[in-house]
Amino acid sequence: MLIGDVARHSGVSARMLRHYDALGLVRPTGRTVGGYREYSAEDVRRIFHVESLRSLGLSLRQVGRALEDPDFTPSALVGDLIRWTRERMEREQELLERLRAIDASAPTDWRDVLRMVELMRELSSTSAARRNQAVLARPEDVPVPAELLAGAVLVESDPHVAGALRWALARSGGDGVAALGAGARSEDVGVRRRAVLALAEMPGAPGAVAVLADALGDPDAVVRRHAALALGGHGVDAAVPVLVGMVVEGSRDVEAAEVLGALSRGLGCADRITASLVGELAVPTADSATRIRLTQALVEIAGSAVREVLRQLADDDDRAVALVASALVGVVEERSSEDGVDGGS
Repeated sequence: MLIGDVARHSGVSARMLRHYDALGLVRPTGRTVGGYREYSAEDVRRIFHVESLRSLGLSLRQVGRALEDPDFTPSALVGDLIRWTRERMEREQELLERLRAIDASAPTDWRDVLRMVELMRELSSTSAARRNQAVLARPEDVPVPAELLAGAVLVESDPHVAGALRWALARSGGDGVAALGAGARSEDVGVRRRAVLALAEMPGAPGAVAVLADALGDPDAVVRRHAALALGGHGVDAAVPVLVGMVVEGSRDVEAAEVLGALSRGLGCADRITASLVGELAVPTADSATRIRLTQALVEIAGSAVREVLRQLADDDDRAVALVASALVGVVEERSSEDGVDGGS
């Protein structure tokens, strides 16, 4: 079969077939009397082998090695292809995200595009100082897309830069919630923590409360605590169980108690919160330190029921708990008097 016929049947151009010949990939078995390349059936099969391997993303050098090197096993080849493909996809995804960020900034001329490219380069710098400067020292007339800021928040490990990014994101109007929501569902616990911490600073943004509410069930305790403090501070009583748990665990317990107090005054769920704290006080395995934290948390809760609980705890068998409760009874009674509530009620 002559080269023109092979080209028509295989879909490989005559020019490429000559290139294959020059590289030694597919050399025609014979020549005609006139000196034209003549391909055998085996030559044509080899052409299809070459094209099949090229379709997987191999270079012509790699195709030649795969066809000639007996030690170049299919499993090794496929493994390499998977790795190369993943790397290429990551590069392309990064490029896509950059292009989207530039598009979201609504550039009016090439100067705007170059500014955005420079900002992205600075945010990707290995220097934390340069990343921080990129966020805090950018000109006011250069808007930064919220998605770009959200993406930077999710990967930022330096606490100072992360704080600056969250500040800038909170001022962006909430457009980064979708990106942060995706981060809150990441398999990487570090990404989930950064996402929820950022959302905690913008709970009023549309969709943020729903993402934070889902985070209350996260397997990571740090994620749950960030979400609970943010939601509780925003008046969402679904955070109560996690907040009570924080008091029990002694993890940011003072903040948790203050948020529980605010919830008890704002939502009228004082009795429910009081009952939860009292229930933890009654747990047989609760040690003295835990019961003291719970007793101290009670003083933050609104309502007359707290006063009676503290009076009972003033006679507790645990001397340390009794002393704390006795002191807090006076605090509650003084607060009630200032609020114009009868101390005996």
